[in-house]
Amino acid sequence: MRGWLAALLVAMLGAGPNGPAAAEDYPARPVTMIVPFPAGGATDTLARFLGERLNVVLKQPIVIENVGGAAGSLGVGRAVRAAPDGYTLSIGTSTTHMLTGGLYALPFDLLHDLEPVILIGSEPLLIVGRKDLPADDLKQLIAWLKANPDKASVGIAGVGATGHLAGIALQKATGTTFQFVPYRGNGPAMQDLVAGQIDAMIEPASNFKALVGAGSIKTYAVTSKARSPSWSNIPSADEAGLSGYSASLWYGLWVPKGTPKDIAAKLNAAMVEILASPQVTQRFAELGIQVSPLAQQSPEALRAYQKDEADRWWPIIRASGVKVE
Repeated sequence: MRGWLAALLVAMLGAGPNGPAAAEDYPARPVTMIVPFPAGGATDTLARFLGERLNVVLKQPIVIENVGGAAGSLGVGRAVRAAPDGYTLSIGTSTTHMLTGGLYALPFDLLHDLEPVILIGSEPLLIVGRKDLPADDLKQLIAWLKANPDKASVGIAGVGATGHLAGIALQKATGTTFQFVPYRGNGPAMQDLVAGQIDAMIEPASNFKALVGAGSIKTYAVTSKARSPSWSNIPSADEAGLSGYSASLWYGLWVPKGTPKDIAAKLNAAMVEILASPQVTQRFAELGIQVSPLAQQSPEALRAYQKDEADRWWPIIRASGVKVE
């Protein structure tokens, strides 16, 4: 009898304010979404846009918390340490939630210390060059690089950034060598590209929208496996003659490890509903992001995709000898 009463007491306490939340009662207060970058960037813009829609679906405010630094690792670490109660969300990219695992000795495990919620979407990288570069298509660009080993300069948004690693993969795929020029972000690098101070860049396509529209740079290929709906006039690398070469910047949503599965499932269902909205599809297209296919919107699909990407990119990072200070 005493055992039964003790069990009942534990159950009552667990259902109370200090115990684990049940999905039917969740959320009962504002939810924090940690963005692992300063305010104003692409991920922050996406987070605020999605947060407004989550607010409507979940009927609670979504509070954006920007925690930048160490290529996003500080913000991800903050989410890893948060209470696993569904009130802290971790939004991020392939850089913050996958690539940094191969670049840094992190005090947490990216593949195990967060629970996946949903793969939000992705955007390809764009291979571009200065306007007067003596190559008019990707085959000519590769030929020019081979004819000028170690002379070409490729701007990157930082050592170990997505574009840097995509450039290393391009060298491996084509047998070319060129110099990487690191910048503090894409903005300064793009200014030098337009000014002809560097020869090329390989960065997320949305960065170049204004420059492409103005005809200020040359475009060679998108790094998606097929043409991107947002860049339908630019061939994929496969089409342009570089078979099998692909890279993307992708976005996902996670919660701390140990978050109740029913709460993670409720968050996933809310995000699936949001991503199906025509308004969201339109806004994503404006941002250059393609919504992930419905078949890839489960937590299990994000977990598998994240692991597959790590299995692909971490060996490239380690073989390259990239050192991040």
